[in-house]
Amino acid sequence: MALRLFGALIMYTKNIQKFFYVYILLSEKDGNLYIGYTPDLKIRIQKHTNGFVWATKYRRPLQLIYYESYLSETDARKREVYLKGGKGRGELKIQLEKTFQFLQYKHRF
Repeated sequence: MALRLFGALIMYTKNIQKFFYVYILLSEKDGNLYIGYTPDLKIRIQKHTNGFVWATKYRRPLQLIYYESYLSETDARKREVYLKGGKGRGELKIQLEKTFQFLQYKHRF
């Protein structure tokens, strides 16, 4: 019986979906956004917070203001690239309008 239960647990964990994330951080120091991609959002945010990410090391403190999750790594990477571009930034300006107002963020697109 224990083997079956153990086997069922293994089957269950193998079927759990892995997500890939696109996220946006707001630097409280310089007021700019950072857009990134990661397969593990919690660990990546910890790395940003602790200064282990070169691009944001000197822009701390940082605040996670938005994220999206994807089942496909390719889709997540494409979305990250899109959001970093002109049309994507414009879309963010519209999509996160109330968030930006709440944070008193000046649209530096």
